Amino acid sequence: MTDEGTLDPWVADWFAADPNRAVPFAELSPEILPLARGPEGGPVTREIAEVRDDHVDDIPIRIYRGAGEPTGLVVYFHGGGYCIGSIGLMDNVAREIAHWSGAVVVSVGYRLAPENPYPAGLDDCETVTRWAVANAENLGAAPDRVAVAGESAGGNLSATVALRLRDAGDVTLAGQVLLYPGTAGSVVTDSMREFDGLILSLDSMAMFWGAYSAGRDLDADPYAAPLSAASLSGLPPAVVVLGGSDLLRDEGRAYAGRLRDDGVVVDEVCYPGQPHGFLNLDFPAAAEAFEHVGGWLRTTFSSI
Repeated sequence: MTDEGTLDPWVADWFAADPNRAVPFAELSPEILPLARGPEGGPVTREIAEVRDDHVDDIPIRIYRGAGEPTGLVVYFHGGGYCIGSIGLMDNVAREIAHWSGAVVVSVGYRLAPENPYPAGLDDCETVTRWAVANAENLGAAPDRVAVAGESAGGNLSATVALRLRDAGDVTLAGQVLLYPGTAGSVVTDSMREFDGLILSLDSMAMFWGAYSAGRDLDADPYAAPLSAASLSGLPPAVVVLGGSDLLRDEGRAYAGRLRDDGVVVDEVCYPGQPHGFLNLDFPAAAEAFEHVGGWLRTTFSSI
């Protein structure tokens, strides 16, 4: 496939079989939110040797550990527009990262908007990341082999945690895994216009961002919109995974370019014809993407 924005035929057939699958999330009502934050996801997609729930300062976490010696530790932040999603609903993503990377994965149940707008969720993600570094050896990993990872809003949180830690100067991360990340705040890009209504829409994205920002203009705040950071130098190496038919494609690509321009080692890969959420939905292309991310993490950890 040469045109990355042409919808993959398999994906097109999947949507055609049930057009409601492509309908964007439309509201944040008290009736809908509990369902969209449910504690349970689908059937287990990948067996992992040990999975256990815990808390860090009242923040729920779930720890995934394989049977072998861990290659490192990954702190994972789920997607969901800063408003929906849960550890349970994104269990499949955490399991795939743990399987392919060989790392211990700590999935974070950070606070969600609109009840807890920015920076509450980000604060939780930073708290757990700092805890993970401090307790890495207890989890079987070296403290210098800790990375952050997340998709969509979780990709934003991964990028912004990395920025916060760089600026604080007391914790060094080994890497950042940015899976179709949101990086530009309320800025509307060409890909957002082109793929409006496919899984996400301009209206739903404005709704999510409005809830996260609590109506404030955060576009110039690098800890909310990392693309606005004056400099990205000194950040850990990154792998940036994009979908060719994803609304967030252009801002993810722009962030990868900014990282590269500022001297950060970046592995950028785009999967043609894939819409937003293709990893969460376990589309066929997701297997290749997870394997790529896992290989990148293994290489990154082993190089330290």
